[in-house]
Amino acid sequence: MDTRIISEPSQNKFLVPRKAFTNQAVFEREYAEIFNKCWLYLGHASELPEPGSFLTRKVARRPILFNRDRQGEFHALFNACPHRGAMVCRERHGKSPAFMCMYHGWTFGSDGHLMTLPGAAGYPKDFKKDPQKQMVHVPRLDRIGDFFFLNFSHDGEDLATYLADAGDYLNLVSEHSASGMAVTGGTQEYAIRGNWKLLAENSVDGYHAACTHSTYLEYLTNANGALGATPLAGGAIDLKNGHAVIEYSAPWGRPVASWVPLWGEEGKAEIDGIYGKLQERLGEKRADRLAHKNRNMIIFPNLVVNDIMAITVRTFFPTAPDYLEVNAWSLAPVEESDWLRKYRLFNFTEFLGPGGFATPDDVEAIEKCQQGYAVGGDAKYNDISKGLAREGEPSFDDEMQMRAFWTEWDRRLAAAED
Repeated sequence: MDTRIISEPSQNKFLVPRKAFTNQAVFEREYAEIFNKCWLYLGHASELPEPGSFLTRKVARRPILFNRDRQGEFHALFNACPHRGAMVCRERHGKSPAFMCMYHGWTFGSDGHLMTLPGAAGYPKDFKKDPQKQMVHVPRLDRIGDFFFLNFSHDGEDLATYLADAGDYLNLVSEHSASGMAVTGGTQEYAIRGNWKLLAENSVDGYHAACTHSTYLEYLTNANGALGATPLAGGAIDLKNGHAVIEYSAPWGRPVASWVPLWGEEGKAEIDGIYGKLQERLGEKRADRLAHKNRNMIIFPNLVVNDIMAITVRTFFPTAPDYLEVNAWSLAPVEESDWLRKYRLFNFTEFLGPGGFATPDDVEAIEKCQQGYAVGGDAKYNDISKGLAREGEPSFDDEMQMRAFWTEWDRRLAAAED
C-alpha cells in the first residue's frame, strides 16, 4: 500500500508515496506497464525532410531507426541486426537508401528487408526471404499531424483515443504556421540525477515559478521593454488519460503574434501582420487563443510541449529510479523571418535551454528533491493537494494537472498488481 497514492478529495487530500521515486521494483513495473504499453513520442516529420532521410534515437531503453524509404513512407525499426544483434545504423542522422551492419556486412533496405549478405552461398536459397532475417518494425507507428508516436505493444487503444483531448493541443501547435512547423537546429541533451516523474510534475507546475525562477522574472522586469502589460493568469485543464495542460496569459513576447516593446515598431508591424493572417485562417477566437495564451502540456507519460515564449518539445526516459535522460527540440514556423527566428531562438536558449534561466533551476530543484527522499522514516508522502479546496475552475498555479498525471500512473500500476 505504501506505493499507492492516497486520494481523498472530500478531505482535500492527495498524497504521493515517496517510494514511487526511489523504489527499484516500482521502476521496473513502470517500464512493464507504462513505457512498454503507452504511446511514446518518437520524432517530428521535419526531422526527415525527404525520402532516404534517417535518424537514430533511443526510446525507452531501445535503439530505434526512424527513417523514410524511397517512396517517402515513414518507418520505425528496431536498430538491431537479426544476425547477431549489433546496432545496424551507427550514425545519428543522415540520408541513405540502405544500412549495412558493421559486424558481418548484412545490408538492409530502408524498409528493413534483407538485401545482401556476404557468403550467401553458405545459406539456403530462400534465406534472405525468411521473415526472421529482416529488421523488425516497431509494433505500432502512428502520427497526429507531424508528430510521430510509437507503441511497443501490439494491443491497446489507437493513438487518437490515447491522446484524448491532448490531440487538439498538438494541432494548435501546428497551427502556428500555414506552411508547416520544423525543428530548428539539433537536439539538446542532458541528464538529471532524479526520478523521471519529478520532471513530469515540474513541466506543468505553475506554482514554483515565482520562487524557483525569481531571477528570470527580475531580469525581465529590468530589461527595458521585455515585458508587456498582460497579467499572468489562467487555469489548468485535465485532458484525460493522464494528460494535462496549464493555459494562461503572460507578459512576455510570443513570436507567433504577441508583441512586446523590446521588439520595436518594425517588429510590431510584422507581429500585427502575422496576427491578421491567423485571424483569416483560424477565426478570431482561435487566433486570439493561439497568439495570446501560453501552454505547458504533459502528454502521459513523458512528452512535454511548452508553447510559451518559444516552443519546446521535450521527452525524457529514466535509466534508474534516480536518473533520467532528457532530449529537447525547438519548433518554429517554416516561413518565419530571420528577425523573428532570432528572437525565438534567443527566448528558447535564454529560458528553456539547458543553460538558460529556467532549466538549471529546475534541474537543481529536482535533484534536491531526490536527495531529500533519503531521509526515509516517517516522511513517506508528497502533498499534491493545492487547489482541491478551491471553488470554481482550477488556477494555473494549482496542482490539478499533477493529480491528473498521478491518477493515471496509479491506475496503470494498480491494474498490473490486480
